[in-house]
Amino acid sequence: MKNKIREIREAQLMSKAELARKAGVSPVTVDRLENGAECRMSTKRKIILALGLKLTDRNEVFPGDE
Repeated sequence: MKNKIREIREAQLMSKAELARKAGVSPVTVDRLENGAECRMSTKRKIILALGLKLTDRNEVFPGDE
């Protein structure tokens, strides 16, 4: 199932570059994730926190992720 990174990021009026900076990852990584690429759990954690969410909200960002 596709993640909702782009949807949440755009709702917060945040650019890919800003999300990448806040998460400590490259803009290319953000682009790949928004296009459905797999990533490490640590990267998911960084993205969730950079979006201002709690780790317990991970299913909102990465639906179907166990």
